[in-house]
Order: sequence, then structure tokens, then C-alpha cells
Amino acid sequence: QVQLVESGGGLVQTGGSLRLSCAASGLTFSNYVMGWFRQAPGKERVLVARITGSAISTAYGDSVKGRFTISRDNTKNTVYLQMSSLKPEDTAVYYCAADRGLGTYAYWGQGTQVTVQS
Repeated sequence: QVQLVESGGGLVQTGGSLRLSCAASGLTFSNYVMGWFRQAPGKERVLVARITGSAISTAYGDSVKGRFTISRDNTKNTVYLQMSSLKPEDTAVYYCAADRGLGTYAYWGQGTQVTVQS
């Protein structure tokens, strides 16, 4: 079965950096658009960044442009989210998800907590 396992979350000070990883198994990874989402307490889950299967195209939410970078290594079936200049409002549970290209993220990880202290 498909599994997405996030790692790399934690506690960081304002202005710090973290790199999240999401290891995928049970799917042909390069065929999937991968996305990072986040959900803060009491708020809806929102898309943070996405990357196409070939990594040719990326897209970012307005709130993270210029601070976050999504990348992937198809040889390792892993997608990354490099987060820099972190702010308290970046505090959330971060999820990775996989989209076969149909516009629907069919597979989700369990999430990893990121907490940014002011």
C-alpha cells in the first residue's frame, strides 16, 4: 500500500530553518505531483508548495514565497521542504501528499509538527 512518512519537524526560533522530508513507498513516485500542506490549530489545511513529477515546475503559497523551497529526489522517492526565515505564523502540522495528476491528492502522510517560537 502507499505510504508517505514525514520527518524533520520540531521546535525552532523565529528566523530559523528546518528541512522537512517525506519518504514515499508503494507508488511510482516520479508519476506523482507532490504537495506540502499545513494546518494550524483552528484553521483549514492549505497548500504550501507543490512540485511536478519531473521537478520541472513548482508553485508556492503566497505566504511562503521566497522563504520555502520544495524539491524532490526521485531516486530516493523523497520530497523535501526547505523552510527558512521561519515565523511564528508558520507554526502548524505539515503534511505531504501525492497527486496522480488528476488534481486530487489521493495519498497523505501522518503529518509532522513545526513550532516556531517568537
